[in-house]
Amino acid sequence: MTIDKIKNIIVDNVGNKVKIIYNGSRNKVEEYSGVIVETYNYIFIVKLDTKETMSFSYTDVLTNCIELNF
Repeated sequence: MTIDKIKNIIVDNVGNKVKIIYNGSRNKVEEYSGVIVETYNYIFIVKLDTKETMSFSYTDVLTNCIELNF
């Protein structure tokens, strides 16, 4: 999969619910759920259910640092 394909999938799902699984260091796994709010050239913004906003890069998805479930 390429970054362009990943970006197109995320752009198509703007406004939809998403579950994000973040694979951090030292086998630390965090889960977030929210809505994709905006997309930019290198990052996308997710408004979490806890009213926080987080940004992730498309390369995070490409390198499997995060997993997206729509």
